[in-house]
Amino acid sequence: MAILRSLKRTAGVLTGLGVGTLAYLGASTTIISPIPADDPIWGSNSYSKYNPHRNPPTQDICVKRIPLRKIKPELLEKEGDLALELCRGVWGGLGYRLQRSYLSRKYHDPSTSSQLWTVDQLTQSSYEPGTQLTDHFEVVEKTPSEIVMRAGDSPLKNPGPRDADGLFAISATIDRDRQEAVLGLKSCFFTSKGKVEGMPMPVWIELLHRWYSRVLLEMGSWRVTR
Repeated sequence: MAILRSLKRTAGVLTGLGVGTLAYLGASTTIISPIPADDPIWGSNSYSKYNPHRNPPTQDICVKRIPLRKIKPELLEKEGDLALELCRGVWGGLGYRLQRSYLSRKYHDPSTSSQLWTVDQLTQSSYEPGTQLTDHFEVVEKTPSEIVMRAGDSPLKNPGPRDADGLFAISATIDRDRQEAVLGLKSCFFTSKGKVEGMPMPVWIELLHRWYSRVLLEMGSWRVTR
């Protein structure tokens, strides 16, 4: 399964980060699981479309709060700019470098040449619905506060039901009461190929995924802070 193979390759990166860095990531980000029942993802068109059997998902949200004084001021002038720039930072940043390099070596060929592969492409795209990147993600929804992507397999080779399927949402909202930007990575992975009862990931892969989410969000946040 593409998701599992990708996550396994992050194990070495996480091991190399060191105890201090992992402690910082644990303190500066928060994992919420399960995703709250009133979260919009459960009623979204994408969730209904890609998980028609309502199979049990591996689900969580990684959250990072940053004081507004530390956010680049130009990103607070127009609604949507903060979420877009965070999305650019996640995919074009250091956190995704290993996975992007692997996917590029394996899948970057003439059939995927229209997708986003380079750092310049990933940090300049507007991430409109239909945008595909690194033969692994495709934008399926975009609002001013959230960009939702389908994940799990190549959007070219397997556009239909998949053994490994899911939604990955990058979001940014403003908490005016606390004067903070709330950055988030929401993951909802499931099997869409028929009805199943079990969870789509082993527990150890799920834990690895959550640390990878922390890395992606932390390094993605560098692009929106001064």
